[in-house]
Amino acid sequence: MFEHYQHLGVFSDWVDAARRQQSIYPIAVPGPQTRSLIFDVLGFCHEEENPLEVKIESKWEKDGIVGEEVSWSVGYGPRTHAYVLKPANAKGSIPGIVALHDHSDFKFYGKEKIADGPEKTLSTLIDFRQIPYSGRAYANALAREGFVVLVHDVFLWGSRRFPLETMMETMGSKTADLLRTSQISDEVELYNTAAYFHEHWVSKYCNILGTNMAGVVSFEDRVALNYLRSRADVNSKSIGCIGLSGGGNRAALLNATHESIRAAVIIGLMTTYPALLDHNMSHTWMLFPFGWSRHGDWPDIAASRAPSPLLVQYNIQDELFTEDGMREAHMRLQNHYWNVGKPDAYVGQFYPRSAQI
Repeated sequence: MFEHYQHLGVFSDWVDAARRQQSIYPIAVPGPQTRSLIFDVLGFCHEEENPLEVKIESKWEKDGIVGEEVSWSVGYGPRTHAYVLKPANAKGSIPGIVALHDHSDFKFYGKEKIADGPEKTLSTLIDFRQIPYSGRAYANALAREGFVVLVHDVFLWGSRRFPLETMMETMGSKTADLLRTSQISDEVELYNTAAYFHEHWVSKYCNILGTNMAGVVSFEDRVALNYLRSRADVNSKSIGCIGLSGGGNRAALLNATHESIRAAVIIGLMTTYPALLDHNMSHTWMLFPFGWSRHGDWPDIAASRAPSPLLVQYNIQDELFTEDGMREAHMRLQNHYWNVGKPDAYVGQFYPRSAQI
């Protein structure tokens, strides 16, 4: 007798049928073979991954931090804009961090969600940060601790976002008409609502272009990392990455696909795929690289470079993931690091806090 899934109803037996077709979620052990499979699934990884036409847009010093706004081209679409933050008293080359902004169904802004620039922080961003970040611009906090911190907009966010009018023209008429007749008066809220529906369209385009959203975002994150590595004030042998929620998703992918990452921190985005069945499925398409489940589970991507140091922080009350799924992912990660002989290089921390983005 097959298990009943509320989300699937009369198609609940589809899950067993899929399992009979082929092995899904096999254990993908850390190492070159798994990383090769990851690249193959992601696509968008066969050209130079260096920023083009880099430009320093502005510089400032504020609250003990020296900042720069930098822009570059990734070879398509609008220019990427980024903040580079470091201590005002920094001397020589110091460790670097790529700080990866979240998803949160909030695409109007990117880097500004986790970093303060030279201008006064907008009230929209102050309000947004209260829950996921306790009101802090954590990239600035990391810079004060002695790092060069790079925070960049990525595909679909901030300077890299689609214009609202383009999204409205692209989407089906029913969705576009609903948005046009909605009572949403705030520009940012309207944009974010439209972008929620538009991500599905982008994912379809990714598929017919031989990639997926995870692959495109990961490519742009590697370009950003390569920019950080090129700076004279950065110790290119001491670079890590960190992100919460969608940023944690990006951290897992960046760590898996770039050997220069010396340590990665994933916050609030770790589960097994089976635990998502019949649970919250509102996640970004970045969590679902097409075809990966035939090769491994999500934690296998995060551990693919083991024994490279990895910290995962779990929110056990997170409504996006089940506690069982998080603990199963934790065990899978532990086993990977144990099997490569470096169990202490992985740390999983569980926190009983309310669900966030």
